[in-house]
Amino acid sequence: MPAPLVLRNRNYRLLLGAGTMSNLGDGLVVLALPWLATLMTQNPVAIGAVAAATRLPWLLFAIPAGVVVDNSEHNRLMARADLLRATIAVAILLLAVNQPAEGAVWVLAGLAFVLGSAEVLRDNAAQTMLPSIVDPKDLEAANGQLWSVEQLTNQFIGPPLAGVLIAAGIGIPFGIDAALLVLSAGCVWMITLAPRAQGRAPFRKALMEGIGFMRADALLLRLAVVLGIANFIATATITVQVLFAQDVLSLSASSYGIVLSVAALGAITGSLLAPRFVGFLGTQRCLYLSIATWGIGYASIGFSHAGVTMAVALFFVMAAAMLWNVITVSWRQRRIPPLLLGRVNSIYRFFGWGSMPLGAMTGGILVSVLEQDFGRELALRATFICAGAACAILLCYALVKLRLE
Repeated sequence: MPAPLVLRNRNYRLLLGAGTMSNLGDGLVVLALPWLATLMTQNPVAIGAVAAATRLPWLLFAIPAGVVVDNSEHNRLMARADLLRATIAVAILLLAVNQPAEGAVWVLAGLAFVLGSAEVLRDNAAQTMLPSIVDPKDLEAANGQLWSVEQLTNQFIGPPLAGVLIAAGIGIPFGIDAALLVLSAGCVWMITLAPRAQGRAPFRKALMEGIGFMRADALLLRLAVVLGIANFIATATITVQVLFAQDVLSLSASSYGIVLSVAALGAITGSLLAPRFVGFLGTQRCLYLSIATWGIGYASIGFSHAGVTMAVALFFVMAAAMLWNVITVSWRQRRIPPLLLGRVNSIYRFFGWGSMPLGAMTGGILVSVLEQDFGRELALRATFICAGAACAILLCYALVKLRLE
């Protein structure tokens, strides 16, 4: 039996270590950032704007970021992005400890936007670099482990730890995040890569090559569109999820952190079991199962009256999301030529992730509009119920148009 991938591959070990630290910091921010926003204002539109700001860069910068990634040393680019994110985390820390007024929520949104912009470059570079440091046969295992570590630290450990830290001071999670990002930058800087076989291509020519490949691959484009709709739905619910936990289920910061940890446990389970599910059910059925599970999970939250129900529903939603991710990311990494991977991957994520800020704003606006006639609780519940219905429609489309096998 061969040694585990993490033991026999130094570069992968460094990438996994960097991902562990950066995602633990991100896990602290997952809870601390929206919680800080709610301390500044109870306006759902403003809170939605903070959530949208972290994802808006995927809509604005995802496509040009792919050209930057393909023309850069991936590990150096990742390190610089982590250092920039550490600087922004310190800025948010300073904002948090100065007892900000309600209007400061828009400053927070601006800082979140810069934080998300750096993440666009880092995440694209990490996915693009992976096939160059692991064998093709190890892609499912590598992606599964990376997703598992991300969810373990980002959702399982980070949020409840943030809940405890917030009780001591709202700025503490951001300070720890900054320190972890500096350590992450050091790890990825030490990764050694083979010399690149391609020089710097002119920006426009490089961009058009990526766009041309994406346009010619109808299946890849349809998959990106389905992901975009799914992420629009997911972000609309995530935006108001903290308000649902506070106003409908009366959860404290630490209790809500535990709910997110259960969701992360579902994500870890989905990541690790994805290869077995694919082997038993096949790629096609697993994709359909993922979408169906999302719809049932969102609807269950909409009708829930206890944090336990919310936690269980999110467990299955996240397990299905990681099953989808492991399947589709590995499929893309094999399908797209290595020299085009950064550009095509960025275009794919433009469709798949660019919808997230729109979803975030839609979630906040939907609650703001509906609560005028139906009250806050029903408005919050309606967001999740509508998400479940939208997933049912998305499943019908996927049954007809998505045929990966």
